[in-house]
Amino acid sequence: MKRFLVLAGAVLAVQIGAATAADAPPRLNFRAMDRLGWKLSCQAYTFRALSAFETIDLVHDLGLKYIEFYPGQRFSKEKPEAKLDHNMSPELLAELQQKLKEDGIQPMNYGVVGLGNNETEDRKVFDWAKKLGLQTIVSEPPEDSFELLDRLCQEYGMNVAIHDHPRPSHYWNPDTVLKVAQGRSKRIGSCSDTGHWYRSDLVPVECLKKLEGRVVSLHFKDLSPQKSDVPWGTGECNARGMLEELKRQNFHGVFSIEYESTTGDVLKGNVQKCIAWFNDQAGDLAKKG
Repeated sequence: MKRFLVLAGAVLAVQIGAATAADAPPRLNFRAMDRLGWKLSCQAYTFRALSAFETIDLVHDLGLKYIEFYPGQRFSKEKPEAKLDHNMSPELLAELQQKLKEDGIQPMNYGVVGLGNNETEDRKVFDWAKKLGLQTIVSEPPEDSFELLDRLCQEYGMNVAIHDHPRPSHYWNPDTVLKVAQGRSKRIGSCSDTGHWYRSDLVPVECLKKLEGRVVSLHFKDLSPQKSDVPWGTGECNARGMLEELKRQNFHGVFSIEYESTTGDVLKGNVQKCIAWFNDQAGDLAKKG
């Protein structure tokens, strides 16, 4: 009987250990990513069917450390009427900060959010971003607002990254980003949406080359010939070539996964494939020195 109890206890210990391992976030090669100066994040818009709190949990479960928020996501299942954005109450902000702390997730970016020539309204965004410890505000501001925005970037120690939506949006072509960034600090640059470049019939690697020194962050995507999202490394955007180019440029910053198609378990599986591919590529590229 004693031997049976010992064996049963050993089996139970193995089962508990297996369950714990299954519940633990996957191990990613953060050492390689850190060596390259890269941070792999998830744009919360990918899981827009969920609340922000559910998305934070899912990002943690996927093994990631970083998140990019967008304005307007439902706050939580318990408070579906509340929204996550820079107008949220101090009480909701404190709840959000506590949730991020509990899950070990660091918010990096926020956008796409409106910025312009209204300093009072712009400061609301910057103040909120500062409280969250964000690095970058992602926006598509009017061209005549960058004197003000560059001044605020210097004051707050944050970046403004100009996002590109597909043609005919104002910043679809990197030339326009370069035009408004000319003469500004390096805190003004591109949030390079690589999939939208491909949707605009541009070559993503060539766009990155053109923007050298002005790539602040990325909404990294790979697309099919039909211009739909596919797992990284399986599409037409030359995902490996983009990473090689960014390494050549000594880019240090955030890659946000932004998947705009599929839902539920299929979506989660596609994001997992993107993470696994990036993890492998970062490990390989870090070895090459």
